[in-house]
Amino acid sequence: MCIKFSYCRSFLAEKQPLSGGSICLYVTRSSVKHNSEAKYDKPLEWEMDEPMQPSIRQSNASSVGLAATLASMAETCTSMRDLKLVHARSIVTGLHRHVIVIAKMLRFAAVSPNGDTSYAHSLFSQIYQPKAFFYNTLIRGYSKSSSPSQSVHLYNQMRGNCVNPDSFTFTFLLKARSRMRISSLDDIHAAVVKFGFCSYLFVQNALIHSYATRGEPISTRRIFHETIEPDVVSWSGLVVAHVRAGELELARQMFDEMPERDVVSWTAIVSGYSQAKRSTEALGLFWDMIDEGTKPDEVTMISVISACTGSEDLETGLTIHKYIEENGFGWMVSLCNALIDMYAKCGSMNWAWELFNNMKRKSLITYNSMISACANHGNAEDALYLFSKILGFGFRPDRVTFLSLLVAYTHKGWVDEGYSLLEMMKRDYGIDPSVEHYGCMVDLLGRAGRLQEAYVLIDTMPIQSNDVVWGSLLAACRVYGDVDMGEKVVKKLLELKPEEGGYYLLLYDIYVAAGRREAAIGLKQVMEINGARKTPGCSWVGA
Repeated sequence: MCIKFSYCRSFLAEKQPLSGGSICLYVTRSSVKHNSEAKYDKPLEWEMDEPMQPSIRQSNASSVGLAATLASMAETCTSMRDLKLVHARSIVTGLHRHVIVIAKMLRFAAVSPNGDTSYAHSLFSQIYQPKAFFYNTLIRGYSKSSSPSQSVHLYNQMRGNCVNPDSFTFTFLLKARSRMRISSLDDIHAAVVKFGFCSYLFVQNALIHSYATRGEPISTRRIFHETIEPDVVSWSGLVVAHVRAGELELARQMFDEMPERDVVSWTAIVSGYSQAKRSTEALGLFWDMIDEGTKPDEVTMISVISACTGSEDLETGLTIHKYIEENGFGWMVSLCNALIDMYAKCGSMNWAWELFNNMKRKSLITYNSMISACANHGNAEDALYLFSKILGFGFRPDRVTFLSLLVAYTHKGWVDEGYSLLEMMKRDYGIDPSVEHYGCMVDLLGRAGRLQEAYVLIDTMPIQSNDVVWGSLLAACRVYGDVDMGEKVVKKLLELKPEEGGYYLLLYDIYVAAGRREAAIGLKQVMEINGARKTPGCSWVGA
């Protein structure tokens, strides 16, 4: 039965007027026990353990028809507002505990991109003795949410209520665990073995990809070799595991041995080469992927754009942008954000602005990308203009927004404005500045020659400083020839990284510039005795 929601709304309106306020979810537990024997995406069956009363028997036919209508309406929802209308109608008609109706409502709230896991949990809490299907639906929803740990809590609740998990339970649970910062998968793996699901291919693949995303190729290989008939998903997991572990050559070996490849395996290998700064090979693999007839997805294209950014290859970047537009990816905000960053880092602010201005939908990341681009090109006024747009459109600036603005201020030497920005972060948005923000402020003070002020700022930071922050001040000491401050800063730096030779070299240059040859020669000797070496430096500006 297919019912369009325009009809559903009129159906609801005719049967029972609803207020515009929120819908109360206080529903008492039912004495009717429901039983779901169905698998996912298959029709649900329900039964009553209690004999029906005459009144129930008489109205059973109409109730079943109405339940089917409500279930179909829940399936066609496109928003939580639609679902709340269906839920309200089910409460009015007394069908809010009907297994099919509650299953369809729970599925939308938990799994749909337009759903709401909190609302789904409220629905779930009203189910009398939920079976594995209902637990699985909510575990699945939380596995994709910003709170994947809730999936584990639900699993523990499931076991505490003596509900046995099935193979789907572990598939969703493993997905949740792969997104959590937990040191081991041993407990879930052991449960898979205990309940006899270790021979199910899709469970094995879930285990493979869980270990793979954690960068554990040894464990991934062990599960792979235990798989009787590995498929393309299994092979892709091997490639991902080696890429995540930084074993690019082994990843390529597995990729070349694959009997068939899918978008996941292609994306993993392209991403691996892109992250390793081997942009030419990453782009070559992308074109091979196209030639073999595999259609890339959003993740693939992000990696390809990143490869163009890394190589600063504007011509190829334009070609990729054209491919994106011609193949239906142009509406994706994430790709447009990456293209803005690519154009800026390739030195083409005109292309970056044109793309930004033509975007129909913009996110906070879009504005952050453009502010960062302006900042790194020294266009502080444009960065401030974009910041005003963020506030005007009701976006809430985040740490990245403020860091990009501080970079812009550094290029202009706007010290007082920098202090004001740090204060705004804390006062207006409750964001505590990170070491990166303080590092940018130290860079700003150092460039302005306010070295003592910068030293005090580092020394009184409410968080732990690092060698990069002190190194920024040391570089300023060299520019301004401040020997005394340079010596104090080097002392701090050597407490943090005594083996770093770059700090000695900067102080050596300061001594030479100040005409203190003997001190410079003595420092060289100390450096040789300590075996200190120079390592590449970095700056907060242009990061």
